Amino acid sequence: MSNYALIPLQIFSLLYAIVIHESAHGYAAFKMGDKTAYYEGRLTLNPIKHIDPFGTIMVPGLLILLGAPFVVGWAKPVPVNPANFRDYKKGELLVSLAGPGANLASAIVFTILYHLITPASSLPTTSVALFLFMLLLINIVLCAFNLLPIPPLDGSHVLQILLPERWARKFRNMSQYGFIIVIGLIMLGAVGMYLRFVMFFYSLLSGLPLTQILGYAFGG
Repeated sequence: MSNYALIPLQIFSLLYAIVIHESAHGYAAFKMGDKTAYYEGRLTLNPIKHIDPFGTIMVPGLLILLGAPFVVGWAKPVPVNPANFRDYKKGELLVSLAGPGANLASAIVFTILYHLITPASSLPTTSVALFLFMLLLINIVLCAFNLLPIPPLDGSHVLQILLPERWARKFRNMSQYGFIIVIGLIMLGAVGMYLRFVMFFYSLLSGLPLTQILGYAFGG
């Protein structure tokens, strides 16, 4: 299948991954006592409620057209008010992990479905198999990317909860530089190396063909 034919699969896969990610954040917050996302209608899988023109459309679209080594994007952040949590630290931790956790769970489900319709260690040959492959890849990428301990990614919130308050306060002061740090690490190739390692590890656990994983996820 040509690279251009893969674009619709990449778009729909990314849209699913970011919607399930944000919905999971909102649902976890709701279960911990914060109904902000519920009142704003964000506890839904309706993509229209989550689309961010820049992060959902422009950034991934540009990355796809430019043939970037991997595609990332984001939806509108689900509004969360930690002051409403019944247990602040537990709430912050669970809400932060809910998004990446939903992506990981999705990747596992799509991996199982892929193996059910594709012979062991084989490459995707049908449109359905290829779509499942793209879904599991993008969900793995989004999970791993968001677990990086760099503001404003989810991993940074987890790290703040685990750090002593003195160090957590200093870490929070770095948040204004977080986006610049993320872009810098992407341009330097550090994020790509990290994601390749994650893909390699996941291929060992799942039995997926590593060459094809790297080919579709990173363009070779």
